Amino acid sequence: MSLTIEPVAGALGAEVGTIDLREPLDRQTFAEVRQALVRHQVLFFRDQPIDAAQQKALADWFGPLQTHPAYATLPGFPEITILESTPERPTKIEKWHSDMTFRAHPPQATMLRSRIVPEVGGDTLFASMTAAYRGLSAPMQALLRELTAVHDFAHGFQESLAEAGGRGRLEQALKDNPPVVHPVIRTHPESGEKLIFVNELFTTRVNGLSPKESEYLLTFLFEHLAAPEYCCRFRWSVDALTIWDNRSVQHKPVNDYFPAHRRMERITIDGDRPY
Repeated sequence: MSLTIEPVAGALGAEVGTIDLREPLDRQTFAEVRQALVRHQVLFFRDQPIDAAQQKALADWFGPLQTHPAYATLPGFPEITILESTPERPTKIEKWHSDMTFRAHPPQATMLRSRIVPEVGGDTLFASMTAAYRGLSAPMQALLRELTAVHDFAHGFQESLAEAGGRGRLEQALKDNPPVVHPVIRTHPESGEKLIFVNELFTTRVNGLSPKESEYLLTFLFEHLAAPEYCCRFRWSVDALTIWDNRSVQHKPVNDYFPAHRRMERITIDGDRPY
């Protein structure tokens, strides 16, 4: 049976039905999922009580998996990172971002499943960077296509580094992840579309501009890309799973549930060098 795919917003996002992710995929079904992901940029699957092995098996279809240098992982599954917020250790991530753009090869896609969700709150916002690019004027598009920007692990984890013992805990991660340079506008390798590829969490400056010019330009882009017409919002339920195209999508958690407990488990799939 073909998948049912119901768009949730004009710019991006679709809920996928008539699929049980506990069952192994076949090539035709995966091809449908992949095509839907490129088209809709973020896919939502509900009522999928998969285990860690099944989540990894699903992610393996997309390509080699990455690990994260800063987060705890599931025992026996170094590819699955734990994203957890508790009253004792609330989440620190509150900015729009694409995952792990501090790497030379940022992830092509991210797969996130819910394990513990608040009764109210804890939604995730998603924004289409292709729609945000199309929303720019032609002169601004032309200017941005000529620019590159710096992405820095230390910038994204500055609050963790400032904690007692934080720099020591992340010392190896800092060594392994020096700042990298990516184009401000990248080309999606599958759709061929142009998209904005700077984000507030990891991008520190635009090369070739004065510090003030860089700050002004990044501030403008960070505000522009979060416009409601480029976004959709997902309300989590237990055993939900999302897959988003990390090349063309930014996301932002809505941290409105403290002191409730929220736990997610994430896999990122290796990507190519942005161009």
